[in-house]
Amino acid sequence: MLANGSLDQVLILVVEDEPDMAREIAAQLTSLGYRARIAETGAAGLEAARRDRAALLIVDRMLNGIDSLPMIETLRNEGIRSPVLVVSALASVDDRIRGLKAGGDDYLIKPFAMDELAARVEALLRRSSDTSATTLQVGPLKLDLIARSASRGERTLDLLPAEFKLLEYLVRHSGQTVTRAMLLEDVWHYRFMPRTNLVDVHIGKLRRKLDLPGDPPLIRSVRRSGFILHAGE
Repeated sequence: MLANGSLDQVLILVVEDEPDMAREIAAQLTSLGYRARIAETGAAGLEAARRDRAALLIVDRMLNGIDSLPMIETLRNEGIRSPVLVVSALASVDDRIRGLKAGGDDYLIKPFAMDELAARVEALLRRSSDTSATTLQVGPLKLDLIARSASRGERTLDLLPAEFKLLEYLVRHSGQTVTRAMLLEDVWHYRFMPRTNLVDVHIGKLRRKLDLPGDPPLIRSVRRSGFILHAGE
């Protein structure tokens, strides 16, 4: 939940052109104590996002046959930083990468369970409330963003700057699959995708520092996709 306010203060904008789906999502959000507002087109969603400054947006990837990613890019270009959960039947890795690169914070494949949607919403709101914090914590992992130090439980992790930056990115996206392309672009700032094992080398080094013998592994490989940080023990 949000640390800086009660749920009845949290407005979530649902941009969805299928009326039944929009109502179902809104009903789920309302049952959890959030306020939900529905927009049925990209233009209406853009206007509502500008006007209402919702705490989070849930945006269908295709709205009346039109890709909604330009709408999300417009919001980002205008400085609106509210988290965006993209929902879509487009399930390929390339589609997910495009959704995240356009400014989406998470990507949920249709059909989905409403409980999963609720969990993604809560995680995004929690992550958003943490952006101004000086520490990040997920499960046993704790990162001090000022001291640039990290620990797993009571054990301090001896991380190089690049390893800390990589771990911070994984923590901020915990529970979400991140691809090698995302890591190369967002952590190492490559604007093209070179043929390199840079990501795998750094992930290997980070794993050796995170996991002692007998520890549950925190970073898991996702076949043909990338990696996911599961920080529960």
